[in-house]
Amino acid sequence: MSKRVVITGLGLVSPLGCEVETAWRRLREGESGVFRWEPSAGFDFRSKIAGQCLDFAPTPYIEPKDVKKVERFAQFAYIAGIRAVEQAGVDFSRENPFRCASIVGCGVGGLAEIERQDEKLAKSGPSRVSPFTIPKIMLNAASAHLAIRYGIHGPVYGVATACASANNAMIDVYKAIKCGEIDVALTGGTEAAVSKLGVAGFGAMRALSERNDAPEKASRPFDADRDGFVIGEGAGVLVFEELEHAKKRGANILAEVVGYGATTDATHITQPDEEGVYAAAALEATLRSAGWNPEDVDYINAHGTATKLGDVAETAAIKRAFGESAKKLAISSTKSAIGHLLGGSGGVELVFSVLSLRDGVVAPTLNLENPDPKCDLDYTPLVAKERKIDRVISNSFGFGGHNACVAIERFVD
Repeated sequence: MSKRVVITGLGLVSPLGCEVETAWRRLREGESGVFRWEPSAGFDFRSKIAGQCLDFAPTPYIEPKDVKKVERFAQFAYIAGIRAVEQAGVDFSRENPFRCASIVGCGVGGLAEIERQDEKLAKSGPSRVSPFTIPKIMLNAASAHLAIRYGIHGPVYGVATACASANNAMIDVYKAIKCGEIDVALTGGTEAAVSKLGVAGFGAMRALSERNDAPEKASRPFDADRDGFVIGEGAGVLVFEELEHAKKRGANILAEVVGYGATTDATHITQPDEEGVYAAAALEATLRSAGWNPEDVDYINAHGTATKLGDVAETAAIKRAFGESAKKLAISSTKSAIGHLLGGSGGVELVFSVLSLRDGVVAPTLNLENPDPKCDLDYTPLVAKERKIDRVISNSFGFGGHNACVAIERFVD
C-alpha cells in the first residue's frame, strides 16, 4: 500500500525576507524585492538588476569561524532548513537516521567562490587557493550540511537540473516516502548566483532584463514589454513526511503532496519547445499522478520567468494540458517580485504555494501592465486575489529542456 506524503515545515531565504510570514505578507501586498545590483568590479554589465537577500545573516545558526567554510548557496539552504525543522517540530535524534533524507536542488552552485579562487590563482599561484574551495562549490554541499547538522544517514544528495532542480529534488523525496523507503526529509532548492560570473554569463546570452533604470519594474512575466528574467538568490526548504509518521508525533500538517510530472523537451539546450508540447506532457502526468481532472485545479504557480519564448511556451503548455479549463485557472508568477532563483526557485515557489492554499490567496504577478496577446490566461495582474484554493500545481521548467511539476492539495484526513 502506497504511503501519503504531507508537508509539515516551511523555511525560506528570499529577496522579500528571510522569515516565511514576512516574505508572504510582502508578496501578497505587491512589494518587490528586486533592486539595482552594483558589482564591485568596474565592468559595464548589460544587466544591473537582481533580487538579493539583503537582510540575510548566517549567524547565529553558523558559527562566525565556520562561515568562511560554507558558500552562500549552502548557507541559504542551511538556515531555511533549520527553520523548516523548527516549524515541523521534528526531533531527528529520536528518528531512525537511515529513514531520513536531505535532498536539495541547486543549479550552478558556488559561482562566487569560483570567481574568488580563480582570481587568487591568477594573481598569486596555486598555493594561495583555499583548501575549502571544492567543499564550498560542490552542488551537494547544501544537502550535506543539513545532514551533518541533523545526523541524517539515509539518502543525501544534490539535484542539478537547472531551474527545475528544486522540483526534481522534491519529486525524488515524494517518491521515496510514498514507496516506504523513508519517513521524513528536508527538500527544496537553493541558489546564490548573483555574482559577476553569473550575471555576465546570463547577460551574454541576452537572457536577463536590461531595464536598469527601473529595477522594480524589470521582472515582467507575461507582459508584452518583458525583456528577460531578473536573476535572484535564495532558498526554499520544506519538511516532507509520511502521513502516519507525522500524525504519530502530533505534527501540524500544512498540505499534502499528491502528484508530480517530469519530462524533457530534448530539443535545445536553452530554448523551450515553443508549442509547449513536452511541458504540457509534464502537466498531464501531474494530473494523472494526483488523480485530478483539469477542472479540479484551482491555481498554478507558474514558472513565469519573463523571457520572450518561455512565457509563450508555458501559456501554450497550460492550454494544451487543461483545454477549456485553462481559462478558469488562477495563475501567477511570484518571480515578478523576487526574480528568478534558478535552482532555488521551485523550493521558494512551493512554500508560497502552500501559503496560497492555507490562506486562499493568489499572489499577484507584478508589472503585468500590458499583457502579451499570446499570454491570454488569467495571470492575476498587479493585485493579489482571494479565491477558494484546494489544489495547486507548481511549475518549474529549466535549461536542458527539463520540465518538473509538483501537485499539492488541502489536507483532509
